[in-house]
Amino acid sequence: MITPHPDTIKAWTSLLTVSQSLVDAIEAELKKQQLPKLSWYDALLEIEKAGPDGIRPYELKERLLLPQYGTSRLLDRIAQANLIEREEVENDRRGQIIRLTKKGLETRKAMWPVYARMLMTSIERKFSNSELIELNRLLGRLAVVES
Repeated sequence: MITPHPDTIKAWTSLLTVSQSLVDAIEAELKKQQLPKLSWYDALLEIEKAGPDGIRPYELKERLLLPQYGTSRLLDRIAQANLIEREEVENDRRGQIIRLTKKGLETRKAMWPVYARMLMTSIERKFSNSELIELNRLLGRLAVVES
């Protein structure tokens, strides 16, 4: 039986725990400010980056790294809040283009100061610049999974 080193298990557990606690803290602050969830911010930002031409849902799914059903549900909730508009694509019965509404852009912009402040409080103020560079380097090594 293959068993990881106890420090490997501890590192994995720490990564998951810290990641979840940081996301939870950001989510709590967004909620306190009566703003949408963090996943909405990520989606609104990617849609905004696409510009006036909009983005297809499958492209958004790839950028958000969500399963197709997760992206569809997220877009449904964001559309119900009138933050995006969907336009049917000519010659593609199932195709859509997603664009931000004015309200969507305003919401994304209102979310950023809360998100930025939480990043600064939770991460930036706890590390020196060189430590942040090293943390990014170390975490970057985890980004490539070898089988």
